[in-house]
Amino acid sequence: MTRRAYVHRIAAAAPDDVSGIENAISDGRIDPAGIVAIFGKTEGNGCVNDFARGFATQSLGLMLQRHMSAEAAHAVCLVMSGGTEGGMSPHWTVFERRDTVEGPNGVALAIGRTRTPVLPFGDLGRVAEVDMVAAGVRAAMADAGITDPADVHFVQIKCPLLTLRRIGEAEAKGETVSTRDTLKSMGLSRAASALGVAVALGEIARDQITDDKIATDWSLWSGRASCSSGIELLDHEIVVLGSSPAWAGPLVIDHAVMADGIDVEPVRAALRRLGFSADGQLSPAERGRLVALLSKAEASHDGKIRGHRHTMLDDSDISATRHARAFVCGALAGLVGHAEIYVSGGAEHQGPDGGGPVAVIATRAG
Repeated sequence: MTRRAYVHRIAAAAPDDVSGIENAISDGRIDPAGIVAIFGKTEGNGCVNDFARGFATQSLGLMLQRHMSAEAAHAVCLVMSGGTEGGMSPHWTVFERRDTVEGPNGVALAIGRTRTPVLPFGDLGRVAEVDMVAAGVRAAMADAGITDPADVHFVQIKCPLLTLRRIGEAEAKGETVSTRDTLKSMGLSRAASALGVAVALGEIARDQITDDKIATDWSLWSGRASCSSGIELLDHEIVVLGSSPAWAGPLVIDHAVMADGIDVEPVRAALRRLGFSADGQLSPAERGRLVALLSKAEASHDGKIRGHRHTMLDDSDISATRHARAFVCGALAGLVGHAEIYVSGGAEHQGPDGGGPVAVIATRAG
């Protein structure tokens, strides 16, 4: 029996609006038994106190339990990325896989997932988290039937963060934490998770990584990691998206790495590899082939974009991650012709400083 991947991009009117997914289930477009992950772009600030993510997670979890057992619903990876600044459109991306009698018809999209054990609070942002995530990525690859790291195009991780209560629990046990700044803990968790992806995929040797290099040495990065931290979980949800000749169906995937927030040319090249003309903005027909666009966004730490000063890091009113999400979404929207794009902020070790990985999922040309 062969496996086939399905990806559904569904608009959301609010963090609790799961009606579009339920309608797709009712219409038979989605088989709930096959749902392995849901990525959500939800309105909110994307920071520590962005409870819209938890609201969305709860709403999705309750919806899933109406269609499957509580255990099966818990296994679905719910990766909520807060913040739809600028023109970014809130939406869900539902990843599904089914067994099929179809034979493979070339390399197709393959999906794997896993959840790690709960991360001890004292391990967040340290090499212990790197090692936990690296093991999780390998497990998700095995779940997808992918053996060659070169066949992995995107690894989406939802990772935990620290709150004052969690810090207090760790310190009461005599443990130290990587930071007492709860906002900074988001970046440290994303950074360690991204380096875990890099280790699992062979992009960085494990012995290159020490605690003091996490979220400081920007020469170390993964071209396929996308990590988003949140208050709504204590473990890591890991989804691997790759290519496999053993999977069936019309969906294909490629990836690119933006060098900065303006650098859409690598994305254009990835679109061409998937059979798009990509000479200018995608035509309406081509937009119909584009199933999902996933990306990371980051304000460069030197305060410049191509030699010109930016103020994202100096703005005390709005987090730099919020600026970066809006900026990158606008650049990509100008390329593909719509803003229903999954842009996650905070790209520590995810692409070069100021840039970030991008994944393109589309139906096969022809």
